[in-house]
This record gives sequence, structure tokens and C-alpha cells, in this order.
Amino acid sequence: MNQLLTITWDMSRGLDLGVITLRYYSLLFALGFILGYMLMRQIFKKEGVAQEKLDTLLTYTVIATILGARLGHVFFYQWDYYSQHPGEILKVWEGGLASHGAAVAIIIAVIYYSKKSLKKPALWMFDRLVITIALAAALIRVGNWFNSEIYGDIANSNIETVFTDPVRHRVLDVFPNTMEAIDFEATESKLITDSLVFPIYKMSFTVLPTVKPEHAESTLLNRIRPYVNSLDKDDKNILFMEDTKLTWSEENKQVLTVEVLGVPRHPTQLYEAFAYLLIFLVLYRLYLLPGIAGRQGFIFGSFLVLLFGFRFFIEYYKEIQVSREAGMALNMGQYLSIPLVLIGLYFIITSKKKLDDQAK
Repeated sequence: MNQLLTITWDMSRGLDLGVITLRYYSLLFALGFILGYMLMRQIFKKEGVAQEKLDTLLTYTVIATILGARLGHVFFYQWDYYSQHPGEILKVWEGGLASHGAAVAIIIAVIYYSKKSLKKPALWMFDRLVITIALAAALIRVGNWFNSEIYGDIANSNIETVFTDPVRHRVLDVFPNTMEAIDFEATESKLITDSLVFPIYKMSFTVLPTVKPEHAESTLLNRIRPYVNSLDKDDKNILFMEDTKLTWSEENKQVLTVEVLGVPRHPTQLYEAFAYLLIFLVLYRLYLLPGIAGRQGFIFGSFLVLLFGFRFFIEYYKEIQVSREAGMALNMGQYLSIPLVLIGLYFIITSKKKLDDQAK
């Protein structure tokens, strides 16, 4: 197997400002709306639509996106969990948003907005709004990359990625009374097996000053190692080797180091971010082409076919989001994508018919 590059993704999830931590995911989420607002302002100006109507659209879209995406994740993916922990439904900043839920909510909100405020056909608004949504989707997937979530299945590839930060958070949360920090350092070594090539890392544990060395070693070998190795496949990002050897740092007597295997995965967040950016460029180009903007529903239909058609394809490379998807022929994301692609094809086909009818 020839790997061009192994990316070690050990980025923190936000900027620690002392009082609060500013999440990169939240910043990119907000940036998507800001850039979308600026683009829609240009479109409204070009189309001769009053600018104050854009502020109303922004309010509707923001509420629909956040509410729909969150509820879509809650009900489509993890209702078993959230039905038992309803207080966590509102914790949007921790991730867990479903684009299918956002799509449904935005459609409902835009239909209502078009009739009440814009006084134009809903398809006129959809054809323009989806251009900005594709751009926002690209930025949101970059946010998922920073959060080390919704990553790909285990596999070697030319840009395989090892997501180490989730392991750090899990271990420190489960063993807070032994370790206070965990760091990873890539090495040049690899373990080659019949199915995978595993990059080898030095995993360093900073032990609390109150913990005795023998207790730290025992905890690492007898508790942390089996805990990490027993994680479900979708949470498995680091593996301890059977012949685990512990080494105390000579520079810092509180640092205990062990070599571990990094689990390589497809960085599907980046695949999606690139695809959605490309879809944005295609849709915007379609909008600028003479005659296309007049075919109501064509750009909207193209958006549904392109984005959710890609979503169906990329799901084959993504790790399952919830355990109940393991036995399904298609995962939940694929099942939800199929009707949206079909709806998109319908709008593409009927858009020409509507234009022909208008010409008559």
C-alpha cells in the first residue's frame, strides 16, 4: 500500500479565551451565514428586491437551519439517547446537526416567507437561496473537521487521517484523577498488516503530581489500555499494542510515554467540504447564465440532485453515526438522500415545461 500522506489531526476544538472557549465550529457556522447574507444582498440588488426583505429572510433561515438540523439529528439518528437526555438537545455547540433536517426546515420556512413577506413564488426564492446554502454547507463541514466528527471509515488512502483529539477527550473524561494532559507525536514507523498500514505514535501522558508512578503505570496498562481498545469501531482512533512498553521521560518525571497505533480514516469532512464548494460554484454559474434563472425550480432541483446525490455516494466512505445503522443495507443518510434527489429531478424536468408553458 502506498500512502501519499498521513494527516495527524490533533487540533483543539476552539480558541481558549479564558472565560469562554470560542469554538471553530461555531465560527465557521456563523461565517457561512455572513457570506450567504452578503451574496444574497447582491442577488436581491440585481433583482430589484428591497434590502429590508433580506433581513427577514436571514432570520427565517437561521432559525430554520439550526432548529431543523438539530431536530433532524435528534429524531433521525439518536432519538434513543436524547429521549433519555432531553436537556442535551439544546447543546448545538457540541455538534450533532443533520443536513436533511435542515433541508426540510428551510423548505418550510422559505415557503412561508415567500408568501408572507416576499410576495413571489417559493421556487424563485429557492433557486437563489440554495446557492448560499451550498457555500454554508462547505464551511460547516470544515467545522466538523475541527470538531473531529463525522469522519470516514477506517482505511488507508492518499490523505488518510488519524483523529487523535477524540481519544484525548475520552481518556481525560474517564480517568480525571490520574492524568491531566495527553499529547501525541507522529513517528516514522509503521505497522504493516494484511489489511491496513498503521502509523505509530508516541502517546505521552502527563500524570498528576499526587499520583504515584506505580499507580500511573497500573492505570495505563490495566484500565486505560483495555478501555481504548474496547471502544466501538466508530470511536476507535488509537490502538494500544499487545507488547506495550512504558517509558518515563528523563526531562519531566511526570510524563509517561507509550507507543500506540494510529487508526487511519478517510477525511470525509474535507471530501464533502470540497464537493459542496464545487456545487456552490456550479449553481452560481447556472444563475448567471442567460435564461437559466427564468426556469423556476431548475437551480433548486440541481442543488438537490448534486448535493444529496453526493451525500448518498460519500456515505459509503463514512463511519456510521449511530450503532443501529450497522445492520442496515443503506445508512440513514442514504435513505434520507434518495427522496431529495428524486424531488430534485422532478423540479429540473418540470422547470423546462413551465418555461415552455409561459412562452405559449
